[in-house]
Amino acid sequence: MSAPLFIATRESRLALWQAGHVRDLLTRRFGLEVELLGMTTRGDQILDRTLSKVGGKGLFVKELETALEEGRAQLAVHSLKDVPMDLPDGFVLAAVLEREDPRDAFVSARFDGVRALPQGAVVGTSSLRRVAQLCALRPDLRIEPLRGNLDTRLRKLDDGHYDAIVLAAAGLKRLGLAARIRSVFEVDEMIPAAGQGALGLEVRADDAELRHRLQALVHRPSWLAVLAERQVSRALGGSCSMPLAAHARWDGAMLRLQAALGQVDAPQRPLLRTHVDAEVADEAQAHALGQRAADALFAAGAAGYLAPAGA
Repeated sequence: MSAPLFIATRESRLALWQAGHVRDLLTRRFGLEVELLGMTTRGDQILDRTLSKVGGKGLFVKELETALEEGRAQLAVHSLKDVPMDLPDGFVLAAVLEREDPRDAFVSARFDGVRALPQGAVVGTSSLRRVAQLCALRPDLRIEPLRGNLDTRLRKLDDGHYDAIVLAAAGLKRLGLAARIRSVFEVDEMIPAAGQGALGLEVRADDAELRHRLQALVHRPSWLAVLAERQVSRALGGSCSMPLAAHARWDGAMLRLQAALGQVDAPQRPLLRTHVDAEVADEAQAHALGQRAADALFAAGAAGYLAPAGA
C-alpha cells in the first residue's frame, strides 16, 4: 500500500475547503489516498497590521513551503492571489484549477451597493487595490482596515464596526455564503487582483511524478489568463504593498487584459489604467500580453506611482 499524499494548507475554513476540494479531485481522478496537513501561518497570526507592513502575502505561503521542503507534505493549495509572483528556488506552480467568480463582492446588512452608501460611510478592507478603486468610485467614503479570515471579517461587519465590507466573491461562494453578497463589483468598476478566484497547486520542483500527474488538473483557459495577470504584477515589482489590479477574460481566442495602478500613500490620486488584448494560445503569448499591459502603465507614468509620494 503506497503512503498517503499530504496537502499542506492553512487552517481557516476557506483554506480547508480549498484543500479538501483538491483532495477529492485527486482521489476521484487518480484513486490516491490524500490527507490534509493543517498549519497556522504568520499571515494568519498577525492581525493588527496590514500585510504590506509585515512582509506581504508570502506570509501565507512560507510555512507551507517549509512543509514541502521537509517532506511533511507533497502539495500545497493556495488562493492564487496570495501567491508571490516569483516562487523560491526549488518550488513550482504545477497547476491552476478552473477559476471561480473572480469579482469583488459588496457585503452589507443595510445597503445594496457602494453607490447606496451614505456620505462618509465606513467600508472595511485592508487591500490597497480595493482602497484605491473605492476612492476612485466614492472619494467621500471612510475606508478602515479589515484583517482576519473570512468568518472573522463577516463577524466584524455583523457587530456593527462597518457599514459595508468588500470581499472576494469566490470565497463566499465556495463556503456556501453567496447569500451574504448584496452585489458584485463588475470588472469594469473594480478590477480584481491577479489570480483572484483561482486555486494554485504548488509542489517541489524535483517531484517530477507529481508534477506530471497534476497536469491533468490544469484548466488551460484559467492558467493562461492568470499567467498574463501575474506578469503585469511581476513586471511592476508586484507585491501587496502595491495597489495593482489585473484581470484577463476570454473573448473567443482573444484574451482581454485590464489593469489599474494606484499610489500606495496617495489613494485619492487618479488611477492609471490600461486595456490590451491579443490572441493567446500558449504561455509565451500570455506572458507577452501581461508585459504589454505593464509597459503601457509605465508609459502612463507608473514609475511615479511606484515611488513614495513626494519622492
